[in-house]
Amino acid sequence: MSSDRHLLVLNERDPLHPRAGGAELHVERICQRLVERGHQITWHSTSFRGSKARETISGISIERRGPLPLYYAGLPARIRSQVAAGGFDLVLECLNKVPFYAPLYAGVPVLALCHHLFGRVAFEQVAWPIALGVVASESAIPLVYRNCPFVAISQSTAEDLRRRGIASERIRVSPPGVDRPALSVDPDSPRPSRLTYVGRLERYKRVDLLLRVGARLIQEYPDLELSVLGQGPERSRLEALANELGISARTRFYGFVPDADRDALLAQSRLCLFPSEKEGWGLTVIEANALGTPVVARDAPGLRDSIRDGETGWLVQNAPSHGEEVERWLKVVTRAFSENDRTREMRRNCLGWSKRFDWERATDELERAVEWSIKGEPT
Repeated sequence: MSSDRHLLVLNERDPLHPRAGGAELHVERICQRLVERGHQITWHSTSFRGSKARETISGISIERRGPLPLYYAGLPARIRSQVAAGGFDLVLECLNKVPFYAPLYAGVPVLALCHHLFGRVAFEQVAWPIALGVVASESAIPLVYRNCPFVAISQSTAEDLRRRGIASERIRVSPPGVDRPALSVDPDSPRPSRLTYVGRLERYKRVDLLLRVGARLIQEYPDLELSVLGQGPERSRLEALANELGISARTRFYGFVPDADRDALLAQSRLCLFPSEKEGWGLTVIEANALGTPVVARDAPGLRDSIRDGETGWLVQNAPSHGEEVERWLKVVTRAFSENDRTREMRRNCLGWSKRFDWERATDELERAVEWSIKGEPT
């Protein structure tokens, strides 16, 4: 790849946004490395309370362009004028929220970096009029982006794109890397009876299952601790549920924690739960694995890509009813929670699996996709 490309990143949240998550971490880690390789990166995002209009993060020029409605409304004209002034070689559009439709107005090649699309899961996350708008906006993707290369972060996302009408030859799969923890762990050392969740507290993440399973698991493990790391709009509802289930004294909601504190908690957890109904990938899964912690997750898109079922964790099938759902999760967690030879083998498997995911490899793959987009042929 030419070492002087100037890329414009479109993602409504930048790395410092209060609601930034795994998608933003993924983009930041790769763009940081692209800057180190000699490229220029400009990231257009929304503003938030207390934010600066312009800021440099990890060598990336962040430009915050107002609150959400003004941000989307003003973007086409702004990008057209900047491209006309010779500002950018390529637009890197992050397809994980509302589509930007950049191919309609960018004036330069567009590379779509797709973490996941919502589909009908949107109706479980937001009010139906908003969800309907999300589904309608995604329905135009096959037409608007038909000539664009795509980088999907998992096979599940690639399959979703194919089902929607994106040609297979226009899709490459490139999983994210993972930050290597400074903390070293001994997979053979016993761990306390801790069950942990790490991630955004959103309705579709189904963190309530951690609490419901924990309330039942206490009967067998009276010293059980439940740790919830992350923040989001569901926190108050989850705290109320913990109180209703009688497990408030055993449950700690940490909110946002620094990486070192997160790693220390994960390294002292027997299991990490990830009941989300849909993900593009399972970055938190691999972060837990890097500390030797197996993950129990829903057999859902993205999660089934990041977990090797029966080797680095367990996948739980969807159930026809709420009661059956809790029973299925409880059965798997109970079987996996004991300290035994199988548990220690799983921890060793997790450590080995996590080493496959490297940011330099992910950056190499995105660089090649950028050249493919600009030159119009695979590299």
